[in-house]
Amino acid sequence: MSKIAKYQIVERAIRDSINSGELSTGDQLMTEEDLCRKYGFSRTTIGKALDNLRTSGYIERIPGKGTFVRASRVEKSASSGRSFSEDMKAIGMTASAKLISYEVHRAHEVPEIAAKLKLHDDDLVHHFVRLRMGDGRPIAIGDTYVSGTVIPAISIECLDNSFYDYVKTLGLTILAPSKRLSAALPTAQQQELLGATDIALLCSSHVTYTQKEGELIPFEYTDTYYNGDLYAYTVESTEKLEHVGD
Repeated sequence: MSKIAKYQIVERAIRDSINSGELSTGDQLMTEEDLCRKYGFSRTTIGKALDNLRTSGYIERIPGKGTFVRASRVEKSASSGRSFSEDMKAIGMTASAKLISYEVHRAHEVPEIAAKLKLHDDDLVHHFVRLRMGDGRPIAIGDTYVSGTVIPAISIECLDNSFYDYVKTLGLTILAPSKRLSAALPTAQQQELLGATDIALLCSSHVTYTQKEGELIPFEYTDTYYNGDLYAYTVESTEKLEHVGD
């Protein structure tokens, strides 16, 4: 019987700790030096074990911070109306939010947003930016504008949780929006908030509607910037499949 390579001993031990729940999403691993001392193996052996765990998606290295247990990757359809909170629940995580900024504009100060929400120049627009987290780990940044004609006042406390849950308490229906997906290079603030220094962000943009007396009324526009390592959207083609020649 062949012997197990030293790096495989370390790799299996860490993987088993993650699978058993001993190490949870977001937990920091020992440094390579500490792992060398624990197992009595060389830095090269420990490095190979960690490289394999990174490749298989169990862990990730965050520059300047260390190596952490990686969250499960969210896979969702681009046509899905599932909210961020529902995404987190689907992978066994608890969603939360941290308010970064909140301000109120006149519609003429944000003309592109006013056009999307069909507002007049003097209408009010709520604007807030939130860091969205799963089990306390930064995952996305939401940059949101809300029509002041539909929702005149917003409870700041609600922005630490699901905004849509708050909207429902107002008796408003929420109609699933269509999305526009794009890649975006992170700003300095986004890099700091998400710890995303060397990856592009996935930006999902949408207008959300409510319905009053049979009329569709836009009330929210949001750009959500996701950590591209943790989120993936799939697009289903409706075109007929045809044979493609060589």
